[in-house]
Amino acid sequence: MRIDRVDSEAELLGTPTSSAEIVKVVAGDFEVRLAENAAEIDAAQALRYRVFYEEMKARPAPETAAIRRDIDRFDPVCDHLLVLDRRRGEGPGGIVGTYRLIRRPAAAKVGTFYSAAEFDIGTMVRYPGEVLEAGRSCIEKDARNTATMQMLWRGIALYAFHYNIKVMFGCASLPGTDPSQHALPLSYLYHNHLAPPEIRARALASRYVKMDVLARDAYDPRKAMARVPPLIKGYLRLGGFVGDGAVIDAEFNTTDVFIVVKTELVTEKYIRHYERGIREQDD
Repeated sequence: MRIDRVDSEAELLGTPTSSAEIVKVVAGDFEVRLAENAAEIDAAQALRYRVFYEEMKARPAPETAAIRRDIDRFDPVCDHLLVLDRRRGEGPGGIVGTYRLIRRPAAAKVGTFYSAAEFDIGTMVRYPGEVLEAGRSCIEKDARNTATMQMLWRGIALYAFHYNIKVMFGCASLPGTDPSQHALPLSYLYHNHLAPPEIRARALASRYVKMDVLARDAYDPRKAMARVPPLIKGYLRLGGFVGDGAVIDAEFNTTDVFIVVKTELVTEKYIRHYERGIREQDD
C-alpha cells in the first residue's frame, strides 16, 4: 500500500525537531526518550539483533549477520523510542528497550508503511488524521519486567499526544511459523477482538492464514488468553483489535497478526497517571 509523497520539509520532519521536547520521562533509574544520535540508534539496532536473531532465531541475511544489526530501509526515517536503565550506563550503554515509530511523513519518504508488506492497510492510510505505525518492539532479556514495559508505554503516550495521533497500528508476533501451533490464541483473537470494518486490515491474499480455525465454543477462552503473547495482551488491555488473517514471516520465525489501537485510550491512561502524580505532589 503506497502512500502519497509529502513535499514540504516541515511536514516531513515535524516540529519541534528536538526529541527532548517530545518524549522525556525519568522515573527512578529509568528514562524513556527518543534516540538523539547515531550511536544510540546503532545500540537499538544491536539490541534488536540480539533479541530477534539470536534469541528468537530469526534468519539473518548474510549482510545482517555480518554487522550483527537489525536494519532496514525504514530505520533512517523513523523515530527510535528508547528505554534506558541508567544503572547500566548513560547513552547507548544504558538502552534496554526500544520501539520503532513511523508516522505518515516518515512513511512518505519511503513510500509505504512496513506492515503493508503483509497486510492491506488501506483503512489506516485513509484514516482521517495522523496515524502511527509502531514496530520492532523489544526489551533486553534481563530487563523484561513491568517497569520497562510501562516506560515504553509512557513514551508512546507522550509521542501520540504530541503529534495528535488518532490510531496506532502494526504487526505483532507469535513465535514460530506453524500456525497450527497457535490455533487456540488465533481463534480467540478473531472471535473476541476482531477490529470493526472501518479500522480492519486484512492479510494480503497471497499470505493470508485463517485465524478462526476453532469454533467459538470449541475452547476455553481463559486458556486461550493465556497463550496470547504479553505484548499483544498489552494492546488488548488498551482496547486494541486484531485484523483479519495472520501472516507467516519466515525471516523472523514468527506468525504475525495486525494490531490497531485508538490512541486516545493510551494517552488518556497516561494523562490520568500524570495528573494523579501532580495532585500527590501538591498535597
